[in-house]
Amino acid sequence: MRAELLDAAVRAQADKRPVVLLRSLDSAERWLLDPSETPDGLEGLPDTLRAHCYEALKRDGASVVESDGQRYLLQTISPPYRLLVVGAVHIAQALVPMARIAGYATTLVDPRPAFATPQRFPGIEILNAWPQDVMDEVSLTSRTALVTLSHDPKIDEPALAAALRSDAFYIGALGSKKNHAGRLERLAGLGFEAATLERIAGPVGLDLGGRAPAEIAIAILAQIVKARYARE
Repeated sequence: MRAELLDAAVRAQADKRPVVLLRSLDSAERWLLDPSETPDGLEGLPDTLRAHCYEALKRDGASVVESDGQRYLLQTISPPYRLLVVGAVHIAQALVPMARIAGYATTLVDPRPAFATPQRFPGIEILNAWPQDVMDEVSLTSRTALVTLSHDPKIDEPALAAALRSDAFYIGALGSKKNHAGRLERLAGLGFEAATLERIAGPVGLDLGGRAPAEIAIAILAQIVKARYARE
């Protein structure tokens, strides 16, 4: 791999961005698609091949495609899927270790340092800050799921608003149907259209019938996994 392609791939991994490496199987040519950089690195290639590269960003793994009689290997180089949990509640204590076992890099956001502690949430990144102060720093990509659990609109709704403006593949919010209706009304007041608000899964989680914190966490993680693979 050329040094500039390797450097670009390393930068993307450090920034938790997926990229696509395109290799010709009939020559030594290599290209790298990193949508965050301009130009996109695919100049001069047929539109159909460029489309294959952008489609590959939506999935993991590798595939062989053909264009104009030439064969190419497409390889997605991706960071882990991420889960951003807002609210250091009992459900979060169950959800975080489950998500880590499932392979999700997990970050907890809660401005209340008495709740969001390393003792209650060992081994994960904890941001003791208001969501509106850190969401611009948190990378909400198409490989990110966000769940709000605090039950406090001052904590949950800034995070939901940021997620709705992002490419996050899953957005969930804890709360009853009545509370969720009020939440949607307030978010609509911020300018979000009904179609955009439908991205929020609320009440959060698949309807498995469970009531205990761990059972609700299972339902949330199941819904996240379902959303991930339904998209792909």
